Amino acid sequence: MSRSPGIPRLLRRLNDRTALELLLEDGPLTRAELGERTGLSKVTAGQLLARLEERGLVRVAGERAGGRGPHAALYAVNPSSAYVAGLEVLPDSLTVGVADITGQIVVEVTVNPADGDPVKAVHSAVQRACASARVSLSQLRAFVIGTRGVVDPGSGDVRFSCDLPTWHVGVLASLRQTLGVPVIIENDVNLVALAEHRYGAAVGHDDFVVIWAGVGQGLGVMLGGRLHRGITGTAGEIGWLPVPGEPLPVDVSQPTSGSFQRLVGHDALSGLATTHGVLGTTVPDQVRNGCDGYLDEVAARLAVGAAAVTVVLDPGLIVLSGDVGRAGGERLAAKVEEAVARFCPTRPKVVTTGVAGNPVLRGALVAALAQARDQVFSDTV
Repeated sequence: MSRSPGIPRLLRRLNDRTALELLLEDGPLTRAELGERTGLSKVTAGQLLARLEERGLVRVAGERAGGRGPHAALYAVNPSSAYVAGLEVLPDSLTVGVADITGQIVVEVTVNPADGDPVKAVHSAVQRACASARVSLSQLRAFVIGTRGVVDPGSGDVRFSCDLPTWHVGVLASLRQTLGVPVIIENDVNLVALAEHRYGAAVGHDDFVVIWAGVGQGLGVMLGGRLHRGITGTAGEIGWLPVPGEPLPVDVSQPTSGSFQRLVGHDALSGLATTHGVLGTTVPDQVRNGCDGYLDEVAARLAVGAAAVTVVLDPGLIVLSGDVGRAGGERLAAKVEEAVARFCPTRPKVVTTGVAGNPVLRGALVAALAQARDQVFSDTV
């Protein structure tokens, strides 16, 4: 059976997608510039732009003077053609960001989840953010939520979260029904890895890990440019890593009982600061102001986890994030790199996070934008 009648339609869709991605990365561009970069003739490029402009996906964003003739129109992706939302869930706060299809964040709000029902709390927070951005819920094409805990890769539900007991199986379906928007729930440190890959210290690296050092310990793994979640979604639960000198957990329902968590958690680092006489009311302050002796010991403890990850995955690049990683900065990262090299056959590069602002929220928006662009840019014909 002949399929030739569908070929022109498919080619137009592929050309449209390529043009929109070029305009996002390098725009605004003239018709001639777009034609040169896509290999399309000026006539075909003009027809493509007219089609996308009619659908509201591109707009004229100015003019470029050239030669003696009339100025050439500059085309760019229309920011208001679609919007996405991202959210970070913490036990005492919900932070929502709304971005347009170009990735520009138009509003970010943080609210107290007074309602114990996660669906009602999220719905209220998103409504408030959309109202501030003057965007209706119907204009959201994707919504990604970052949360602590284990997310089942199959169902997309939160399978276990010690800090968020009300986030359980069934919440995802209720959110999708209530919001009327495609909703995805993702582990928070996985989203940090997406943010580092797109905006931060891992730009240009398709194989790296993010070690989240803070109240809880987490690991985001990017291999071949794709997140590695594991069969059950528990890849990266590094707090459970067995380490020498620390007891093995006797109750896996208690996350603070993990061996690596005992070694580098806030309680452990705070006690270490007291021993070294380091001032500060919080662990991040202590790490930020710590003497070399204190930071050397913190680095040696973090290096235990970093080395274990290195000998298994050989990522080449390790990004330190979380409140401890951020507070320690490049000073701590350099000490961790040196410590890993002392007892590991390879020496991965260790750097501090390069993501500005809230890394979980930035990663949620990265994931939401990828989903929304797949929808919007693939449905132009």
